[in-house]
Amino acid sequence: MAEKNVQQQDLGQLLKIRREKLAALQEEGKDPFQITKYDVTAHSADIKDHFEEMEGQTVRVAGRLMQKRVMGKASFCNVQDLKGNIQCYVARDCVGEDPYKDFKKYDIGDIVGVEGEVFRTQKGEISVHASVVTLLSKSLQILPEKYHGLMNTDVRYRQRYTDLIMNEEVKDTFIKRSKIISAIRRYLDSQGFMEVETPMLVANAGGAAARPFETHFNALDEDFKLRISLELYLKRLIVGGLERVYEIGRVFRNEGLDTRHNPEFTLMELYQAYTDYHGMMDLTENLYRTVAQEVLGTTKIVYSGTEIDLGQPFARITMVDAVKQYAGVDWDKVETLEQARALAKEHHVEYEDRHKKGDILNLFFEEFVEEHLIQPTFVMDHPIEISPLTKKKPDKPDYVERFEFYLNGWEMANAYSELNDPIDQRARFKDQEAQLAQGNEEANTTDEDFLNALEIGMPPTGGIGFGIDRMCMLLTDSAAIRDVLLFPTMRSM
Repeated sequence: MAEKNVQQQDLGQLLKIRREKLAALQEEGKDPFQITKYDVTAHSADIKDHFEEMEGQTVRVAGRLMQKRVMGKASFCNVQDLKGNIQCYVARDCVGEDPYKDFKKYDIGDIVGVEGEVFRTQKGEISVHASVVTLLSKSLQILPEKYHGLMNTDVRYRQRYTDLIMNEEVKDTFIKRSKIISAIRRYLDSQGFMEVETPMLVANAGGAAARPFETHFNALDEDFKLRISLELYLKRLIVGGLERVYEIGRVFRNEGLDTRHNPEFTLMELYQAYTDYHGMMDLTENLYRTVAQEVLGTTKIVYSGTEIDLGQPFARITMVDAVKQYAGVDWDKVETLEQARALAKEHHVEYEDRHKKGDILNLFFEEFVEEHLIQPTFVMDHPIEISPLTKKKPDKPDYVERFEFYLNGWEMANAYSELNDPIDQRARFKDQEAQLAQGNEEANTTDEDFLNALEIGMPPTGGIGFGIDRMCMLLTDSAAIRDVLLFPTMRSM
């Protein structure tokens, strides 16, 4: 305890010194916060990658001071910018006596601009020989010690700005995330899809099995919900004749936090008229291969030491066959709810009284199958009980034309041949309302305007929803969803 108090006193003194340095600069008319711009002409990686062309050229770089070695009349420092870091050589005879005195007082964490010539040191390091060093912003806090870095995950998530400074791999993850989303957009645009935006604040939060967040809109004195899905509004646009639409946006689900769930996350949904769930499978294969190749340069990715091959044809299996393969239960022979419950008890699968035969099949799938689906796999033909917005299979009406896409044992996407029969859809909504009354808080409620849209007429349509955050986790080898969200949801301090 005594040692901790000493450390706190030392930290307090160091912070005080930084503020005193700022006050002295301000008194001398050198307030860095008065500087409004700095014209950057090059970044660290560009200089290193094109040294042969840039050697001897004057450049202006800017970034955070991460290291400083003062050696009498000359010093070296390391400046970190968006693309990496670069060494700068600062000599008194080149920058001037007074500016050099100022430079020696700069602290690690300060943001500086350096103008000078590109050269290579005797030790072979590409550097900038400074002629002018400008303090652009004063850091009044102290960065974590560089050797140990910022390791506390709670602090990293709460102070992502510090995490990005201290951990280069974190910055690389979020740069890749941006590239992944850009690659998705390019692919869909090339396929004739149009990007649209739909409401986040809705009267009826449907399109998924999830609990919504609720709020009150004072201006209208009405209760609203935050959307849990993008589906129902995008389908309205298919009714309107747009044919191929997609949206990448935040959705909100009032559920727990774990390594794969955050209450607000990024979902992409797309809908294509005149195709079905087989068309969505083809699109998914091509999309994943294209994005991996463009962002990573390969269709073979490694996640947590396991190689996943996106270049091979994706496996396709029905849910019934998957349960038969991994649980040893042939659901085609299960004719009644009583038989389903007996099998659940026999295999120690917990179910609720409200669960029907199809629900219990899905519970078997979750219990015995999911963890085995490491390589890309489409699990097709789900029971109708868990698919209220999906077309029935004409030859097997207890099942629907739906698939979930699995990688690494995770659900990565969910797709349907969309239900466009308004009479059937109303009956499905009625069943959902009954489930809600029985205690299923994730059940949908009837959306009359959506039913009206279907009555106007929606063409045969294929639709799919992709979890963007999970896709980013896999393509960046990140262990938790919080590692690919810049500002994940955290409990208040």
